[in-house]
Amino acid sequence: DSIFIDVLSAEFEEAAELLSVDPGASTLSMSASNTTTVAAGEGRGGGEEVKLDLSEDEEGQEESSELLGGQKAAGGFWTFEYYQSFFNVDTVQVLDRVKGSVMPLPGRNFIKHHLRSNPDLYGPFWICVTLVFSVAISGNLSVFLSQMGNPSFHYRPQFHRVTIAAVVIFLYAWLVPIGLWGFLTWRQGAERQIGGYSFLETVCVYGYSLFIYIPTSVLWIIPLEWVRWTLILIAMLISGSVLVLTFWPVVRDDTKVMAVATVAMIVVLHTLLAIGCKMYFFQIAVHSPTPAPTAPPAHITLATQPH
Repeated sequence: DSIFIDVLSAEFEEAAELLSVDPGASTLSMSASNTTTVAAGEGRGGGEEVKLDLSEDEEGQEESSELLGGQKAAGGFWTFEYYQSFFNVDTVQVLDRVKGSVMPLPGRNFIKHHLRSNPDLYGPFWICVTLVFSVAISGNLSVFLSQMGNPSFHYRPQFHRVTIAAVVIFLYAWLVPIGLWGFLTWRQGAERQIGGYSFLETVCVYGYSLFIYIPTSVLWIIPLEWVRWTLILIAMLISGSVLVLTFWPVVRDDTKVMAVATVAMIVVLHTLLAIGCKMYFFQIAVHSPTPAPTAPPAHITLATQPH
């Protein structure tokens, strides 16, 4: 204890002597091994500069900030964390992507302007689920409304349409992007100047492009064929424009024939989905009027008289 007290007293005396000689001087005491440079200006108005060599501490802080701010490495595909990253999206981003899918603008690529290197499966999954139930329920209501005036019609809910709609919509939302992504990847290897999208980005674009069919399928309940075909043409134009504007910048660097054929195939498959759903779930059965029962022909009995 006496040694510690002697050291403190020596430091205080040293500081007092320095202040008595130059009141504008500053003192700095550091126990670390870093290099310290103190420069005091002459007089009270002089400048003061303190330079500390903390390179090791700064490097340690940068490394720790990278560990805290960086994303954790995802585990294997059998872990929950691997799939959790595909649903890392908030409500504002989903609404912005839905808005972009119903208002396509020339020159605005859906992936570059809305996904921003953060594609998700949350929006496409719930859009497909909602579309399955909207198509199946609206189809049943359409049949019921179209047969209300038929006294011989007995309504029976057709629950099997939910299964058929789920199979058709989910197969389209997954198989078509898989095929398109595989084809573009193959063409990227054949033609080096062709760029491509990731598989998740391709699935995300197709999923959000189906959103316009949710309100359209609800409006298909209206029992007017010209209204239904008008709605389906508008929906096909909007949804198809999202796909064409997104994938045309990728395939336009390919040969002219291959680029046109790729875009045409995208449009044809999209058209088949829309027309197929309309024809199967919203078909109107035409019943011929039942002829009124006629009275059986009278039998004429000829009575024979005895001669």
